[in-house]
Amino acid sequence: MSKGNINVSVENIFPLIKKFLYSDHEIFLRELISNGTDATTKLKHLISIGEAKTELGDAKIEISIDKDAKTLTIKDQGLGMTADEVEKYINQIAFSGAEEFLDKYKDDKNETGVIGHFGLGFYSAFMVADKVEIITKSFKDEPAAHWTCDGSPEYTLVEHDKSDRGTEIILHIAEDSTEFLEEGKIRGLLTKYNRFNQVPIKFGTKKINDPEHEPATITDKDGKETKEPHRQIEVDDIINNTNPAWTKKPADLEKEDYDNFYRELYPMQFEESLFHIHLNVDYPFNLTGILFFPKLTQNLDMQKDKIQLYQNQVFVTDNVEGIVPDFLQMLKGVIDSPDIPLNVSRSYLQADGAVKKISGYITKKVADKLASLFKKDREDFEKKWNDIKVIIEYGMLSEDKFFDKAKKFALYPTVDDTYFTFDELVEKTKDTQTDKDGNHVILYAANKDAQHSYIQA
Repeated sequence: MSKGNINVSVENIFPLIKKFLYSDHEIFLRELISNGTDATTKLKHLISIGEAKTELGDAKIEISIDKDAKTLTIKDQGLGMTADEVEKYINQIAFSGAEEFLDKYKDDKNETGVIGHFGLGFYSAFMVADKVEIITKSFKDEPAAHWTCDGSPEYTLVEHDKSDRGTEIILHIAEDSTEFLEEGKIRGLLTKYNRFNQVPIKFGTKKINDPEHEPATITDKDGKETKEPHRQIEVDDIINNTNPAWTKKPADLEKEDYDNFYRELYPMQFEESLFHIHLNVDYPFNLTGILFFPKLTQNLDMQKDKIQLYQNQVFVTDNVEGIVPDFLQMLKGVIDSPDIPLNVSRSYLQADGAVKKISGYITKKVADKLASLFKKDREDFEKKWNDIKVIIEYGMLSEDKFFDKAKKFALYPTVDDTYFTFDELVEKTKDTQTDKDGNHVILYAANKDAQHSYIQA
């Protein structure tokens, strides 16, 4: 018998990361922004508990492109790193600073909002860059550090004259990845993955009308009045909403807020949703979100992939198979949970017992909401029935627990367009519809128009 330590060859790590770790190379931007977000939320937490003697200020993450230098820079104003911390967190692949932080402050982990877990996100930079620099200064009173690596096992680490707190990651984009030097490409990725990021993300500047300038009225020689042009000022172009509707308490939101959020999620959707369900649970797992019942089109397959899965406000996927029951995948909206198990690249779900519990909770919550709507305003529920019955009937066929709840509000229309629940239908017809032996029967029409003569009879 022999014992020993498995040796990982660093020379082979970078090719593996570049080829196999992430399903899509564009993920690198999400990962690096997540690191910057973690650095900011960690600092915010340390300030709140008195362990960091500094001011957070107007902390944001800045993304900038330099086409001439072929660089893409991600800059945060978070807690930064000392040279020793660079050695610890960057030079040890898969050492997760987020995991260590969560363990140290485990009693407050629900409040920290930390995203990362695996310690591999930074190295996704080498999927698109042939050289990466880190310039970082800690919130502690220590010199800044400058780390450089060209994707080989060798790196340099020296002092730097950076004076402001935070970290800059400079990617020297490889020749096969120059698409990531295009503003449109980067803006698209920021919108896809980070439009609800916890920390503001600045991507360039934009011009707006100066709110402090009231245009003067000009009168020409004929007495015609016109307004002079608005004076414009340049401001940071912040591309994300840091406080989306699902992070708020339902009591703090009005119907208009939900409608606005629906339009924010689906700007090309012209019809309003029928109603929404606000998810909010903190035991036995953490999960928030808002699901919308849309008006269904005839092509039900087109309705899928409309629910977006997030982890701490960072987009993961719109393939929620497994976590959302099949019959509810025709809904739209957002689910956000730090407890959903993901693969190492945070690209898709892993099979896990927690997923079944979350799926069961979502089913129960939807059923309870439908029951509440039916009880609160039956007339309105009946008006919406034809738009939602496919989802409800599909759920009753496929989920026993949903059937037990739904049978109390599932509706059956009569040929004269009145609606009954099954129990009401039974009660309504027990004395009037019997066969020759006196047994109670309920007659139904599969096609009201085609069977018109039978209905008349």
